[in-house]
Amino acid sequence: MEAKDIEIKQVTFLLSVVRQDQLPESPKPEYAFIGRSNVGKSSLINMLMRKKNLAHTSSAPGKTRTINLFDVDETWLLADLPGYGFAKASHVQREEFRKMIAYYLSHRPNLMNVFLLIDSRLEPQKSDLEYIDFLATNQIPFCIVFTKSDKLSQSQLAKNMAVYEAKLSEDWEELPLRFYTSAEKGNGRQDVLKYILEMNAMSQADRG
Repeated sequence: MEAKDIEIKQVTFLLSVVRQDQLPESPKPEYAFIGRSNVGKSSLINMLMRKKNLAHTSSAPGKTRTINLFDVDETWLLADLPGYGFAKASHVQREEFRKMIAYYLSHRPNLMNVFLLIDSRLEPQKSDLEYIDFLATNQIPFCIVFTKSDKLSQSQLAKNMAVYEAKLSEDWEELPLRFYTSAEKGNGRQDVLKYILEMNAMSQADRG
């Protein structure tokens, strides 16, 4: 018997910010999505919310230049963060993005979890591993979301994941939670949203 499909009833765009001091205070649990440029972040967010143009998709990497906040079902917030590793951005722009993102991740009091998106087709990338290390070092809760899993055969996907897990095992005794997704086919949607709903329930219980 299949699990009941998780329905998102309402998604409202709140604002885009380019500076840390523009971030609004909120008591709602917040979940951030981040990844290398062209990892498929916008497509994944659209798939999760089932809104075609909620997050702007583009064949040109580096499209997201701001922190974009969305209210989901008036219950939790989704933060779409700028991609990292965008080669065509100037050094100054990349440094501004880095500082803004680092401040957000380290100082956002209602941030429940960071979903770090990684292209399942690629071998472990230095920039992804550096972000994993940053999140772990700063004790920021995170999960890994492998994207574009439908672009590989099951055997190739398993092979790539084994390589990644072996790399992570060099520094981790217990590996971070991992999701396998496809924006085109909707794979992983239930798993990611179920995890968010479980985290929301825990947060509400902690607040009494």
